[in-house]
Amino acid sequence: MHRRNYKQLIIKTLTMEKITPEIIERAKSWLSEKYDTETRKQVQDLIDNNPNELLESFYKTLEFGTGGLRGIMGVGTNRMNTYTVAMATQGFANYIKMMFPNIEQPKVAIAHDCRNNSKEFAKTTADVMSANGIKVYLFNALRPTPELSFAIRELECQAGVVVTASHNPKEYNGYKAYWNDGGQLVSPHDKNVIGEVEKITDISMVKFTPNESLIEYLDERFDDIYIDKILGLSLSPELIKKHKDLKFVYTPIHGTGGQIIPRLFKKAGFNNIDCVEEQMIVDGNFPTVVSPNPEEKAALTMAIEKAKKVNADVVLATDPDADRVGIAVKDNNGEFVLLNGNQTAALLTYYILGRWNELSKFSGKEYIVKTIVTTELLIDIANKYNVKSFDVLTGFKFIADTILNNPEMTFVCGGEESYGFLIGDFVRDKDANSACFMIAEIAAWAAEQNKSLYQILKEIYKEFGFYKEGLISLTKKGISGTEEIKNMMRKFREEPPTEILGSRIVEIKDYKIGISKDIISGKETEIKLPKSDVLQFFTEDGTKISVRPSGTEPKIKFYFGIKAELNDIADFDTVNDKLNNRLNELGKLFSE
Repeated sequence: MHRRNYKQLIIKTLTMEKITPEIIERAKSWLSEKYDTETRKQVQDLIDNNPNELLESFYKTLEFGTGGLRGIMGVGTNRMNTYTVAMATQGFANYIKMMFPNIEQPKVAIAHDCRNNSKEFAKTTADVMSANGIKVYLFNALRPTPELSFAIRELECQAGVVVTASHNPKEYNGYKAYWNDGGQLVSPHDKNVIGEVEKITDISMVKFTPNESLIEYLDERFDDIYIDKILGLSLSPELIKKHKDLKFVYTPIHGTGGQIIPRLFKKAGFNNIDCVEEQMIVDGNFPTVVSPNPEEKAALTMAIEKAKKVNADVVLATDPDADRVGIAVKDNNGEFVLLNGNQTAALLTYYILGRWNELSKFSGKEYIVKTIVTTELLIDIANKYNVKSFDVLTGFKFIADTILNNPEMTFVCGGEESYGFLIGDFVRDKDANSACFMIAEIAAWAAEQNKSLYQILKEIYKEFGFYKEGLISLTKKGISGTEEIKNMMRKFREEPPTEILGSRIVEIKDYKIGISKDIISGKETEIKLPKSDVLQFFTEDGTKISVRPSGTEPKIKFYFGIKAELNDIADFDTVNDKLNNRLNELGKLFSE
């Protein structure tokens, strides 16, 4: 027998051994008349011909986590499909009605992105919600996630859903659930909704027949309301007019941003926004990129090539659901360099707070928010203007929750290292549309000073210190890997390092027990955040190391934040090289 065929036979045999009677029974239940003909046909084919996919599709039920659903599309209990979406929606609908008993007709808003099956999943969600007597505002075509968040608030809905897998590979789709503040579900609603979804154990428990009279479609007229809100964030409208001919290249990477950004820029007064036409085509297969993730330079290849041809000033890219933004700016040599999420957040925060100060907008009640793994530079900028700053756990929903819980104060802006940023509070999730607009305004502000965004970034580093960040992610597969990650975290707690690369540890924050310890004085203070398995080490030279096991993957992540003085902008390259070397050293140290 050919070696390859022999290997496949072994794999098939081993897979068959893992397929328990329970899995077979679960799969066969999908052959009943409750499921459509095509689904039954596909399931039967898995049973007959594809044991590996049968196992993957039915060995468990796709979990409704604290953020909703996310998984590979296909038939089966462990896949994103019409039936798993419908069952999740029934549970969510039950919870909405339970939480708002005095509202005769609760309301939800529903949107979807460009992914394959997103439109169908959104309609299924709308059908089930309406069948349960809930009024539905359904966008008539793909729309950005932040616009969904805005719609919940603008239309005074009790909840919302957006069908998206963000920047995941094309095989994936997802279902993100939102509450009446426009933010993703947080405690106690996240776990309570999970409880209600878990009660829906059979498709027969789902109300499928829609009440079409309860479904209202939102069109471009609603986009105008959202766009006008974004334009209201402008802090230098006169500079936009003066520098209206700045050249921008934009790509939505086949996603939802193409519905908003070109219209937004035109209405703002920018005359030269050049879109990457091939990537303006809505396509859930993302044919022009390996990954639709603006965090990766490869996703911006076509945009940067176009920018070089038209001599653009800035490149802007948004992920498929337009909540993350990636930008590329010209360096001193005229070459485009991709800024990371921390750098973009620093530029935005620096400009916004600086202009608020110049316009005398501060009342003493303003604040910004960042996640604990995001650059400390944002705090330094806020301190300059006596603006309060909040640190929250990783995840933008915690930024939204901070806004919700501080109604007496004014949220200015907030961001995270993973390319998410929010300006103002009319949206309660990261918003790449408003971020793109504000980046363009900063470019106009810089042009007024005969400077580029790259030069502005250098000036920030000169004033506050040259901050640089890095990340390594170690994969530890299987049961042994899970145990290894647990042991690593346990060792860090029981035998914490006393110094890192020659600089002594001065503070340790343990978010699992909620204690911050000053190593020099021995003083302990409470961390007033939800408990989370995260450790942070701060050294005397300003280094910050965050250690966080992934909640969804067999990974442990190390976030590095370092700092050096930049006394002269002419020394930028030298200091940059020094910091890169240190990041490499940290990476090697924690990879061992």
